[in-house]
Amino acid sequence: MTGRYLTQRILAWAVLPVLAFGAAAVWKGRPDGLKLSSAAVAAEMTQAEFERRIRDYLLAHPEVVGEAIKRLQAKQDEQDAADAKVALKAHTAEVFHDPDSPVGGNSSGNATVVEFFDYNCPYCKMMAPLVTKAEATDPQLRIVYKEFPILGPGSVFAAKAALAAVKQGKYEAFHRALYQVRGHVDEAKVLEVAGTVGLDVGSLEVDMQDKGIDDELTKNQNLAETLHITGTPGFVVGDQVTTGATDFETFQSLIGKATKADQPTK
Repeated sequence: MTGRYLTQRILAWAVLPVLAFGAAAVWKGRPDGLKLSSAAVAAEMTQAEFERRIRDYLLAHPEVVGEAIKRLQAKQDEQDAADAKVALKAHTAEVFHDPDSPVGGNSSGNATVVEFFDYNCPYCKMMAPLVTKAEATDPQLRIVYKEFPILGPGSVFAAKAALAAVKQGKYEAFHRALYQVRGHVDEAKVLEVAGTVGLDVGSLEVDMQDKGIDDELTKNQNLAETLHITGTPGFVVGDQVTTGATDFETFQSLIGKATKADQPTK
């Protein structure tokens, strides 16, 4: 899942000042911690002494750092999930019924999975066969594809080519074939795959220049940001917004909750 490691690094740095204040607050009450006999002593402590005591405390209790980061991450995840639900209500039409987003499975199905993905994302590649399996298992499943290239120029080229393939009626075949590419997906491999699935490569390259494709990618980028989807794959199912790979049973369970009643109408 893209972005999670960076988030944890940022949280680790952000939490240290919080720990410093927290450690100062508990020194007086902890027999095994760093004690301050009075508020006056605390007020007279030099910055150097304060920092030394903080350092000594954290070295003696390193588990505090990990615990604080986990709690902060959990709170951030809860807040992001709550914010995403609010945003989803305000953007249901864009998420589920954007006419420019390719649709697979049963276009009139009673449950919809919306996926934000990047062809160079290893976790997206892991989920691709599970999405296909879910589609084969549930004849009522509708899939909305949101091209979300965030891993470099090769990803952007692949996303543009995939959207251009819609004009030749081969989006899904091309989409699935791109996930079969070994190694990094770049321009040469994209065009090679296009030929193998029967696309007119010359026409495809011309169609890729359509400004509407750039607009669609920008729209997807903005929508992902609004829904707090910062990495790939990102899924919207019913009123749930999730990120990252999962197992088939969990994925199916999520889909099972997305009944026709849960889906927004056009």
